[in-house]
Amino acid sequence: MFREAVLGLAGNPVVKGTLTRYGMQLGASRFVAGRTLTEAIEVIREINGSGVMVTLDHLGEAVRDEKEAQAAKDSYLAMLEAIHQSGVNANVSLKLTMMGLALDEQWGWTHLLEIVEKAAFYENFVRIDMEDSPYTDVTLRLYEKVQALHPENVGVVLQAYLYRSVDDLRYLSNPPKNFRIVKGAYREPVSVAFPSKADVDDNYVRLVQESMQLGNYTAVGTHDERLIGRVLKFVHENNVPRDRFEFQMLYGVGFNLLKSLADQGYRTRVYVPYGEDWYAYYVRRVAERPANLLFFARALVAGK
Repeated sequence: MFREAVLGLAGNPVVKGTLTRYGMQLGASRFVAGRTLTEAIEVIREINGSGVMVTLDHLGEAVRDEKEAQAAKDSYLAMLEAIHQSGVNANVSLKLTMMGLALDEQWGWTHLLEIVEKAAFYENFVRIDMEDSPYTDVTLRLYEKVQALHPENVGVVLQAYLYRSVDDLRYLSNPPKNFRIVKGAYREPVSVAFPSKADVDDNYVRLVQESMQLGNYTAVGTHDERLIGRVLKFVHENNVPRDRFEFQMLYGVGFNLLKSLADQGYRTRVYVPYGEDWYAYYVRRVAERPANLLFFARALVAGK
């Protein structure tokens, strides 16, 4: 209910205008590692110094034309180049709508392929983020297509709040692949997604366990200590090798816990976003954490 209310409120023109103007000062900088690639690389260096890896994301979703899609693709090529030149321990995550998918599937495919080819050249990796449910089928279709060409250099995200995700996991896991499992952060109807947090949590653990049993490399993307505890129990009871999974968290959330896991010898990674187009990402972070609603209140007061 809280998440639905925040996502709805965020579409209000007054709220959006005020937060776009003041949000970085009022708390968005906690979740966004700067506006430029140079700033993001410095954040990555600091995180790497704690023994934690990074996946770097250039914020942005649906583009309006081919020129913007081309620019988004070029930004990812620059990111892979900067990661290589700087020597930081990082890969990249991207959204296909930022590559032009919503306008032309061929644009999305062409740009994705070029990015993955660059990652393969540098022996790096691209994570395809999952967006809201209208894009699930096409995202998985393009993932399968590019993964067949570069099996070691690309993975995809599955969302635990979607009913379909267990079936998607089973279908895609022959042969084993690389998945990030998350709860899901978009506003979805009950026709496609579990409305109950308890059901989402149970499905999350089920997806992680099945992914590991099927032999996939599994990125466990959650800040929920209870779920992490359930995953660790499964790992220990089933002797899952530590080089077959990692724990992932978002920049600005739960780093002490992630660092603790790293100190225990587990693979860990922070999802680090940067860029000018941070509003939609920030809203989803606020919607996930009721305490962050204070940032909305402050922004509204500042805008009066």
